[in-house]
Amino acid sequence: MTIEQLEQRINELIKLCDHLKAENQALRNQITELDSEQTRLIRLTELARNRIEDMIMRLKSMEQA
Repeated sequence: MTIEQLEQRINELIKLCDHLKAENQALRNQITELDSEQTRLIRLTELARNRIEDMIMRLKSMEQA
C-alpha cells in the first residue's frame, strides 16, 4: 500500500466516522423524542383509565339507587 493509498483510506475512514457520528446523534435525538411521546401517551392512558373507572363507579351507584 502506497502512502497515497493509505492517505485515501484514512480520509475515507474519517468521512465514515463523521457520518456515523451524525447518524448516532440523529438516533439519540429520535430516542429522546420517542421517550417524550411514550411519557405523554402513558399519561393520556392513565387519564382515560381514571375517567372510565369513574364512569363505572357512577353507573354502579345509579344501579344501586
